[in-house]
Amino acid sequence: MRVATIDGRVKLIVPGGAVDIERASNGQFSSDPQAVYARFEELRTWSSGASGASGADEPFDPTLAGPPVPAPRQVFGIGLNYADHATESGFTKPDTPVVFTKFPSAIAGPVTTVRLPPGSVDWEVEVVVVMGKVSASVPVGDAWDHVAGLTVGQDLSERDLQRSGPAPQFNLAKSHPSFAPMGPCVVTVDEFDNPDDLELGCEVNGVVMQQGRSSDMIFSVSELIAYLSGIVTLFPGDIIFTGTPSGVGMGRTPPLYLREGDVLRSWIEGIGTITQTFVATTGTNGEG
Repeated sequence: MRVATIDGRVKLIVPGGAVDIERASNGQFSSDPQAVYARFEELRTWSSGASGASGADEPFDPTLAGPPVPAPRQVFGIGLNYADHATESGFTKPDTPVVFTKFPSAIAGPVTTVRLPPGSVDWEVEVVVVMGKVSASVPVGDAWDHVAGLTVGQDLSERDLQRSGPAPQFNLAKSHPSFAPMGPCVVTVDEFDNPDDLELGCEVNGVVMQQGRSSDMIFSVSELIAYLSGIVTLFPGDIIFTGTPSGVGMGRTPPLYLREGDVLRSWIEGIGTITQTFVATTGTNGEG
């Protein structure tokens, strides 16, 4: 099953287009794309059964889509979760997950214009996990049962602020407006042959910058969910940026950062593509 957001309404993506879930279910489900994650198992049953949508009733244009998870209660990020990225960043392989947060105000849709704040803005393509259940102290072996699905995300980062001061400023540096684009849809785990082994990558102006596989994560999705849920309660619709492979701009010699006019295209096998175009700051920053 694939779900997306169009015109602020949650849609089921089917061959040939999209289905408005609220209308097709005769009001059984809300049109609110965030609310659907609290009833995700019910939605999956409806979508696959006789009462589910039988065919597209409207086109699906990813360029018009909003974020499939527009207002999560919590947004987690995992740093240094690929050994090659830890090395290029000048760190050793971590013994436990390195966790930060991105503020929900940074969330944006799959095709956006991003205003560049002052500093050095970097790319980080990531598999984004969307939670589907209230989760506390989840065993590793049960973790995937708590996942609604996966989507494509970019953990955009302003490196100057991130590295300023006596301690890193990860949360703020990664939370400028539109610094958490994602989409184009959330794909349920059953759609993948192996959800722990997906190709992901990104390119800037047509030049590939990152390309890797999620099987190279130091801490798998299951291990991340078990770790986080052992400390905090995870809620339906919460999201986890799971880390990025090597190839970020900060790790290059000399460093390479995003500039006005650059086009960043990011993809994950079996999910799709998101595209960000960067423009200069004109008094404010954020999505244009």
